[in-house]
Amino acid sequence: MKKSRLVMVGNGMAGVRALEELLKLAPDMYDITVFGAEPHPNYNRIMLSPLLAGEQTLEQIVLNDWNWYTDNAITLHAGFTVTRIDRQTRTVHAVNAAGEELSAPYDRLIMATGSNAFILPIPGSRLQGVLGYRDIADTQAMIDASTQYRHAVVIGGGLLGLEAANGLVKRGMQVTVVHVNEWLMERQLDEAAARLLRKSLQERGMQFLMGAQTQELLGNDAGRVRAVRFKDGSEVPADLVVMAVGIRPNTALAESARLHVDRGIVVHDTLQTTTDPRIYAVGECAAHRGVAYGLVAPLFEQGKVLANHLAELGISRYEGSVTSTKLKVTGIDLFSAGNFQGSAETEEIVLSDPIGGVYKKLVIADDKLVGACLYGDTVDGSWYFKLLREGKSIAGIRDRLMFGESNLGDSGHEGHSKAAAMADGDEVCGCNGITKGSICKAIKDKGLFTLEEVRKHTKASASCGSCTGLVEQIIMFTAGGDYSAKPRLKAMCGCTEHGHQVVRDAIRANKLLSIPEVYRFMDWSTPNGCASCRPAINYYLLSTWPKEAKDDPQSRFINERSHANIQKDGTYSVIPRMWGGETTADELRRIADAVDKYQIPTVKVTGGQRIDLLGVKKEDLVNVWRDIGMPSGHAYAKALRTVKTCVGSEWCRMGTQDSTQMGKDLERAMWRMYAPHKVKFAVSGCPRNCAESGIKDVGVIGVDSGWELHIAGNGGIKTEVAHFFTKVKTAAEVLEYTGAFMQLYREEGWYLERTVHYVNRVGLDYVKKRILEDHAGRAELWERLQFALDGEPDPWFELQKAAVDERQFTPVAHVATALPA
Repeated sequence: MKKSRLVMVGNGMAGVRALEELLKLAPDMYDITVFGAEPHPNYNRIMLSPLLAGEQTLEQIVLNDWNWYTDNAITLHAGFTVTRIDRQTRTVHAVNAAGEELSAPYDRLIMATGSNAFILPIPGSRLQGVLGYRDIADTQAMIDASTQYRHAVVIGGGLLGLEAANGLVKRGMQVTVVHVNEWLMERQLDEAAARLLRKSLQERGMQFLMGAQTQELLGNDAGRVRAVRFKDGSEVPADLVVMAVGIRPNTALAESARLHVDRGIVVHDTLQTTTDPRIYAVGECAAHRGVAYGLVAPLFEQGKVLANHLAELGISRYEGSVTSTKLKVTGIDLFSAGNFQGSAETEEIVLSDPIGGVYKKLVIADDKLVGACLYGDTVDGSWYFKLLREGKSIAGIRDRLMFGESNLGDSGHEGHSKAAAMADGDEVCGCNGITKGSICKAIKDKGLFTLEEVRKHTKASASCGSCTGLVEQIIMFTAGGDYSAKPRLKAMCGCTEHGHQVVRDAIRANKLLSIPEVYRFMDWSTPNGCASCRPAINYYLLSTWPKEAKDDPQSRFINERSHANIQKDGTYSVIPRMWGGETTADELRRIADAVDKYQIPTVKVTGGQRIDLLGVKKEDLVNVWRDIGMPSGHAYAKALRTVKTCVGSEWCRMGTQDSTQMGKDLERAMWRMYAPHKVKFAVSGCPRNCAESGIKDVGVIGVDSGWELHIAGNGGIKTEVAHFFTKVKTAAEVLEYTGAFMQLYREEGWYLERTVHYVNRVGLDYVKKRILEDHAGRAELWERLQFALDGEPDPWFELQKAAVDERQFTPVAHVATALPA
């Protein structure tokens, strides 16, 4: 039987969820083709805020990877924008950025075009640096801006605006939120809850301008935004402006196809368009009974109904949704649903604890819960939402309603967790329609013990994340003593089920010395591995069996292969090593001469007290280093980058110890050291800590009686204060203790795992036991590090010994002319 042709325009969450449901009901009914304007597989748009904040990676927010499309025989045209629908021939036409054109015939067509960010029609809205916030490209543009600019303005104090502002604050920008109304999130919160929210966000570094009306965006001579001007004439500086003032259904394509559009593509309860029964619309672009939904739960409900109709089961209708709201800002819990503002016809039960940061308001009408607004304690949000949707009478539990489901003594669940109080049919994850019973069944049938495993198999808590705590309770309730609060070790990559620790242990226990040996011994599913696992295995081999395992340069990332830090324009950065940040007139002259000779456009002092030459052509790298004549700064490598110092007792009247000499000694002892990730040290000559030792991988602070050592700090996206480790008396002890910690990290850290995450994983007490309490073990770690580093070459001055392929620095045109005819 010939399959019908199903084409979907859009590759977002709502449309792909409809396909998932369809594949469950009728896996062999359609040949499916998907056009996605973005060059990505289906990802979780809700998690763009954690992506912006640096709490998630792009890989982590992908819902259906490239293999999913292949496995389900779905043809995906990623990066293609559909430009025209010919309803007469039932064909869609698309084009990509390169001008390549495609067309696809359909028997059934799904419009899943989503929505667009609304950009205020004010002067300056087209300046560079003015963005909406809807997709990965917007998110990446904000991340890029945060590395170059300081001031950000977010226009809009709603859900999306606050999530964008939080991410930019975490990226180190000074952020001002401009909101035209009197309080934040006025559509989701009442004034009291909004007041608590604003206080919490201000403590995180956000600034607010309430009741402010934006009149104009001002630009600089380069065409980039520089300030926001308001109707009262005041201005605030802005290198980046994010418009978060609402979304509009993306209906341009539908309108060009002459489909009925009114607040969206108008659809029946079956999600068929009112104009053409062969064409469906789902998600943010669809208007159902006059409503276009922008939250994920109703869109997924629509997807189920659509799949049911496409499967020709004909027993399902979409009748609209009651929605709830959850803010995705780490550490801030809020929930609202229904008529939370109340009215003259409703009653309110309110619990307010401003000092404790907790506020709850329940709105009741005719003995039914009709609205809820929670801040600070949202554990019972899903239960309140269930009462609200089902319209159950709360007359018998009114006096205990405020205290949550688990406190209902007449239900026989007093003292039990909320998970225990729920029936199997109760919904846990509103976004995905997952019940407690389905989660429990998956846990029992598949032997699941972690949140990540439950997410993978059921999708519960995988969308907005607001039900995560409840899902964890259910796992604990169902799995009992086998429950693991921490995720099981993730596989290194898609090539294998093995985690980092398993691979490290196998290399050590079986003395594996090459990447092919590892792949053969561990029965790797992909014989040659991939770009994720090869660099990790290469590092594990070198750090476990120094001088025996041979480095494979082709299994390193591009920066380490070329021994230079590639920049966004394709040129490179050169940072010579300056021991402890100290240099000489001769070194400065050589640097200056190289800058002139090779026309290097930018010279900059780095935060690590080094000189950075930016814009070096690849073919000049070898000669630039030769002329400078200084050791490599390893600014391109997972290695010791810098040891930052203050001038210390040699010059400073406050200094108690010679921090500069200590920094030079540390750097000379460990500068050739490769590690799971880049590491930075700092040495301060007194507790005033001018070298910022408190946020380094190893920080050394001079005190009257010797030196304090601090470990596992991080000054990156998420600043982490280093842990106080110990106090020592002599410079020799500083070297030994630092080296022992570094070697322990080198031997046990997972590739791309920073020291802060390594120490968090194994525990500070474990590290202290291995280094502070085990004197012989500490000495052995220090000796192993010295053995590994002895004879380690400088890639720029010992090219042959370092196995540097100089051909990579020769322009392709020169290579071609040098080849024999």
